[in-house]
Amino acid sequence: LGLNHEKYRANLEIQFGTYANDNYASEPGLLKNIHAANIGISLNKKNDLWLDAGVFQSHLGFESAISVDNYTLTRSICAESSPYFLTGVKLTYSPNEKFEAAGVVTNGWQRIQRIQGNSIPSFGTQIVYKPSKKVTLNWSTFIGTDSPDDLRKMRYFNNLFGKFKFNNRFNLIAGFDFGFEQRSKNSTNYNHWFTPTLIGQVNLSSHWKTAIRVEYFNDRKSIIIPVYTLNGLSITGISMNFDYSPSSFIMCRLEGRWLNSREKTFFGNGNLGYNNYTVAASLAVKFSESLTKKR
Repeated sequence: LGLNHEKYRANLEIQFGTYANDNYASEPGLLKNIHAANIGISLNKKNDLWLDAGVFQSHLGFESAISVDNYTLTRSICAESSPYFLTGVKLTYSPNEKFEAAGVVTNGWQRIQRIQGNSIPSFGTQIVYKPSKKVTLNWSTFIGTDSPDDLRKMRYFNNLFGKFKFNNRFNLIAGFDFGFEQRSKNSTNYNHWFTPTLIGQVNLSSHWKTAIRVEYFNDRKSIIIPVYTLNGLSITGISMNFDYSPSSFIMCRLEGRWLNSREKTFFGNGNLGYNNYTVAASLAVKFSESLTKKR
């Protein structure tokens, strides 16, 4: 449910299901059912400077939690290893259609409530440049911690991606995430992780689309995804998508995905293995409701 006005705006989105249970697992009670809840006000006459507060979609990454907004049915590893949502305040400056800059102060790395024992906020920035209608370039950052004060390890994260529309049929996303985290409190040594991703989408017709994704995830010190292997995680993945959309609000999707790890990481038949194969399908119906009020 959205409310839009020249000088103010508001948004409320409620959620249920496995996404809420998995990604909001640390949030108590009904907080995990809040997908987004924010309000914003314009700070100048040109309405190109906005201040928003609440729970909002993360400025990190090129994929949404909502499947139909993405090129692929499943999320990429880079999306799963960075925040889908943040809670705090966001200042956005967009003087024209080509440029947008934002700064955020949040309660941490994908949290509504700040982690117990942590007394400092986290920070982030975003710069979006659109030299043409066919190209979008993005650089987003996060600086903060996901630890209590007595164990504080500072985390520094960068999210870079470009979206390219070569013609009416072919779209491409190229992304690269990399981050660093202190090995211990006040340490000058850091562990790191990185994730390159490439997704190409082809419009086969007015109703059919296909997409291929190639990705790699390297987290040798298990910073983002804790695993009990000698060398952490090093995963290569490839997937292929077929989408059928008979109307603008209905989408049928089928995806095959293969993930390969250098170590035995994936569960299957009661044992750990090097490979993971999945076939996923979905039928999505998208509804939206907004209230627009003009001065």
